[in-house]
Amino acid sequence: MPNYQEVYQEKLCTPVEAIKLVQDGDFLVVPTGVGEPPALLNALSEHRREYKDVKVFQILPLRRFGYIDPETVDHVRHVAYFLGGATRAGAQEGWIDYIPSYFSKMPRMIEDGLLTVDTVFTICSPMDEHGYFSISLATDYTMAAIKAARTVVVEVNPNVPFANGNCLVHISEVTAIVEDDAPLTEVGLPKIGPVQEAIGKYVADLIDDGSTIQIGFGAIPDAVVMQLTHKHNLGIHSEMFGDGILTLIESGAVTNRSKNYLPGKVIATFALGTKRLYDFMHRNPHVEMHPVNFTNDPCLAGKNDNLVTINASIQVDFLGQCCSESMGSTPYSGTGGQSDFVRSANRSKGGKSFIVLPATAKDGTISRITPTLTAGSAVTTSKNDVNYVVTEYGVAQLQGKSAKERAQALIAIAHPNFRDELTAAAEEMNLL
Repeated sequence: MPNYQEVYQEKLCTPVEAIKLVQDGDFLVVPTGVGEPPALLNALSEHRREYKDVKVFQILPLRRFGYIDPETVDHVRHVAYFLGGATRAGAQEGWIDYIPSYFSKMPRMIEDGLLTVDTVFTICSPMDEHGYFSISLATDYTMAAIKAARTVVVEVNPNVPFANGNCLVHISEVTAIVEDDAPLTEVGLPKIGPVQEAIGKYVADLIDDGSTIQIGFGAIPDAVVMQLTHKHNLGIHSEMFGDGILTLIESGAVTNRSKNYLPGKVIATFALGTKRLYDFMHRNPHVEMHPVNFTNDPCLAGKNDNLVTINASIQVDFLGQCCSESMGSTPYSGTGGQSDFVRSANRSKGGKSFIVLPATAKDGTISRITPTLTAGSAVTTSKNDVNYVVTEYGVAQLQGKSAKERAQALIAIAHPNFRDELTAAAEEMNLL
């Protein structure tokens, strides 16, 4: 048996030494969220002016590292598949590039050469006795990127859980290793107010015992989770594993016993939570982390009977078209996995997909239910895919409904202050 510890020591280096493996013109891939390796990205940031035309691809950075800088984009430039607080302003100002994509398609796009990969930086668990590291916090597109890359640098952190699933990378696939023991980024449950709580109750009332759940990120999806603790035999097949799902497991509501596809397992592609979550994942046989083209594939996720998917949106028009990623033509977030899981629920026997949103924005001055989407809006969930739309004023079930019936149902869950105005618009459009 090879002496993997000797190989480990041979590949061990400092972050500054490791970033020298990046070449001018490289496409550098970094995992989602907590999977981003801070020691490597801080070193790259400090030395960014030494490079030319390096592009860093990532779906959702949690921290604004130094290289995310409009003054140095000719040296190192961020390219986003999804926008968050660290990158939104840069994309809106034009110095951060944005690539639209279904989350589920990203590994295939890497495999087909549509997304170029030269180098991968990723955080990982310590190596086991067989020479494997676990890319547990962000398996997503990272595994496909590692297979395609010329250079793979792993940042070993003892706080990273060693999780099961298709998330293991062998030391023979690794070019260089750096070590860091910084605490992992923690993202707790968002603040839940009365609007979120009301929406959560409407959704929770429509979720049956034995359902399999996918939960998106945000206050409203988590408000749903908080009202499911009295349910029985729920299962989890999701892209994100967060503290909300962990709360359901600890309450006994999630057992995964009723799942007919991968029973007994929590299935996810990335983790975003607190130390409590990361500790729970460590060598837990009931948790499996898999690439996103597995977790989010509608043909696979839809094998789960009674699959319930819950995702937030920004605006919904009378036909049921959902814009969940832009403010008109101004980019705000991204497609992510919403479309993947709406379609998964549509394929599932007994499945239900919920699009959730407050009825208004900007302190009640703007209705999120609108006759048409704002000009330039990106359609995230199409009129043919949408099923349930939920605000704090009720539930509109749209599948099988005519355009007139959809308009009526959506006006009924709009804020009362806007219903007359929306009704007049529907009449002008010959929908009422």
